[in-house]
Amino acid sequence: MFGDGNGFFGLNGFFLAGTDNSPATGDAYQGVFGALNWTGVPLAAKFLFQLVFAGTAATIVSGAVAERIKFVDFLIFSLLLVGIAYPITGHWIWGGGWLAKAGFWDFAGSTVVHSVGGWAALMGAAFLEPRIGKYMDRESVAIPGHNLSIATLGTLILWLGWFGFNPGSVMAADPSAITHIALTTNMAGAVGGIAATVTAWLYLGKPDLSMIINGILAGLVGVTAACAYITIGSAFIIGLVAGIIVVFAVTFFDKIRIDDPVGAISVHLVCGIWGTLAVGLFSVGPGLFSWYGEGLGPTKGLFVGGGIGQLITQLIGVVSVGGMTVLLSTIFWLALKATLGIRVSAEEEVQGLDISEHGMEAYSGFVKDSASGGFVNTGHALGIARRSDESARPY
Repeated sequence: MFGDGNGFFGLNGFFLAGTDNSPATGDAYQGVFGALNWTGVPLAAKFLFQLVFAGTAATIVSGAVAERIKFVDFLIFSLLLVGIAYPITGHWIWGGGWLAKAGFWDFAGSTVVHSVGGWAALMGAAFLEPRIGKYMDRESVAIPGHNLSIATLGTLILWLGWFGFNPGSVMAADPSAITHIALTTNMAGAVGGIAATVTAWLYLGKPDLSMIINGILAGLVGVTAACAYITIGSAFIIGLVAGIIVVFAVTFFDKIRIDDPVGAISVHLVCGIWGTLAVGLFSVGPGLFSWYGEGLGPTKGLFVGGGIGQLITQLIGVVSVGGMTVLLSTIFWLALKATLGIRVSAEEEVQGLDISEHGMEAYSGFVKDSASGGFVNTGHALGIARRSDESARPY
């Protein structure tokens, strides 16, 4: 991905092999990772930081294919995604490839990480088909998650982690840049959550918690590409739009029968695209911020006095990366489907993948009542048993 090569592929630096004199920068740098010569940190630090980005792309897929994929297939697909597809498109943008030379900018990964994971997730959900019972008589049937408290906690942990991703992408001890990016990141996440709350309340009739937490993530994903190049006011708008569109995206994919249990496609793909295009709308242009000089970021965006040029470049990047990721993901999924089969049996799916795939109960003490379709809490501590009145909600 970062190894020197041509405009489409890196051809050097596999397994960190090759010349490298990091942390030297600029003209003083001598090595095979010329695309990273702008940051004065050791090669090991560069690798570890980028390793986490690559892993994130694979974890995005896991949410969309949950509850019906074979574990071994997910492992193999993840290896193919981060070992082949992700490095190719990543090289185009962060590795000094053709999109970078064309003037495409993505500071911390709205396209490089999130959209790539989202495109791969979309193809996976499409090839796997919906979970059993998700769509009946042309109606979508809600299959609630086990514990929204844990889901909310996970979102808060991700929110905190974003301060590593976005400000960390400065890859330097620059207090002005780090604090500004932290503020734009936090603003977009907070506004995204509020916007999704209001949108869900008006559109769905209730302030759905699952929509709220996806709204927070939508705002964070949306601001990731532009966080270093925009004002805090623009971050507000980016988060606002992301929080609104994620609600409609979730219902849209549900209507076309793309079964995405956690809304990963809506959050990472749809809002990743929005965030990438936002660079061409809100970037302030070189000179306003000390870390954002000529050649170190995009030209002025359309809404801040610039032309449409940067927006068109961003759109070309979105389409190009999407096309390549869809192509490669389709090949990977079809190859796995033809050889190993990607979906568990109906019996295994109903039993639960915690038992059928991993041989252990993820929810010990919750015994499924096959007669009612509900759950019984064995109540070990109290010596009592209760049965849920609602088939999809365990006590």
